[in-house]
Amino acid sequence: MRRYLRVVVLCLACGFCSLLYAFSQLAVSLEEGAGGVGGKPQAAAASWLGGDGHGAGRGVGSAGPAAHHGRSDRCKEFSLCYWNPYWMLPSDVCGMNCFWEAAFRYGVKMQPTERVHLAVVACGERLEETVTMLKSALIFSIKPLQFHIFAEDQLHDSFKGILDSWSFLQTFTYSLYPITFPSENAAEWKKLFKPCASQRLFLPLILKEVDSLLYVDTDILFLRPVDDIWSLLKKFNSTQIAAMAPEHEEPRIGWYNRFARHPYYGKTGVNSGVMLMNMTRMRRKYFKNDMTTARLRWGDILMPLLKKYKLNITWGDQDLLNIIFFHNPESLFVFPCQWNYRPDHCIYGSNCQEAEEEGIFILHGNRGVYHDDKQPAFRAIYEALRNCSFEDDNIHSLLKPLELELQKTVHTYCGKIYKIFIKQLTKSIQDRYDRPPKER
Repeated sequence: MRRYLRVVVLCLACGFCSLLYAFSQLAVSLEEGAGGVGGKPQAAAASWLGGDGHGAGRGVGSAGPAAHHGRSDRCKEFSLCYWNPYWMLPSDVCGMNCFWEAAFRYGVKMQPTERVHLAVVACGERLEETVTMLKSALIFSIKPLQFHIFAEDQLHDSFKGILDSWSFLQTFTYSLYPITFPSENAAEWKKLFKPCASQRLFLPLILKEVDSLLYVDTDILFLRPVDDIWSLLKKFNSTQIAAMAPEHEEPRIGWYNRFARHPYYGKTGVNSGVMLMNMTRMRRKYFKNDMTTARLRWGDILMPLLKKYKLNITWGDQDLLNIIFFHNPESLFVFPCQWNYRPDHCIYGSNCQEAEEEGIFILHGNRGVYHDDKQPAFRAIYEALRNCSFEDDNIHSLLKPLELELQKTVHTYCGKIYKIFIKQLTKSIQDRYDRPPKER
């Protein structure tokens, strides 16, 4: 009987030691694995950039890791193992509670909060539009935002002053960059279509450490959380690298299918004012093209495309994107028109069915409609968001005056369907109001 008892005790002891060993190895693996997560992405310069590759960048509103008062940090940067006797441990490591401290600390790091990366290019008189767009993103979004703002040098101080004044929100960081093009063709790229617009083509080459990015024009307004369009990245199949909306829903009024003198995507082309990108895939992919039998990478295809088609393109960089995805249609994810709703969707009568059913998700006021009287429904939304502040009561109370303004626009085709302009906006405001104060 004693022999069996000894065997049982020995088995229990071995099991206990094995359990301790497993826990110690888990601590080591957590510590090693944590080294690759939680890092803050920073802009890296493309090979043709001079200096450090970007302008003065300054993060605001980013709360650092909270200090855990009353909890020792003596295990920091130490691969813990309970098989080490105390006299083998460094003098500043306790060896008693280190496993639990390390497990807690690295358990938090293993699940970092995902940050949404949003990029915009601002030149000329686009400061106010850009700031209003950024405000609309902040009002409704849930996850922290990282803004990548490419702007002419004379706009940097204005952006810094405004964004620094929003630092109390603690829900975003930002980086400012100069407008930068390949030096040998900088003048040609800068004057393509609108000033600086073609900068977007080089974002995958400049922001080398950013995996995914949402690019938007300055005349964009978010009427629901940015998180929702960001989630479309998960719907990409293995070949898709970017997402855009069709240029037109109705071919009879389409531009590309009637006037384009170059290849374009699909039946009516795509609009690049809202472009969601998996930039890691973009940098890795070799693109089919009509210039050579060899496939070219993103950084190698842009200049040859411009040289071949510069006399045939009207809309600049958007045309180049259409040409690229004409030859690589499997690489594009097309999202519905409600994610990039423009005057073309209602100027001659409503032709965006998804917006009629669910409302407008992202408003795109191209052709300057925020600043003239041609499409007063678009202007009413823009002015309401431009003038509102971040206080909950102010945001919640903008709906009634806005609806009254929209009712004055029913003499236009877009105004006749004004309810789709506030359908999603109303829901987004209510959802924001229902969230806990710390999450607004």
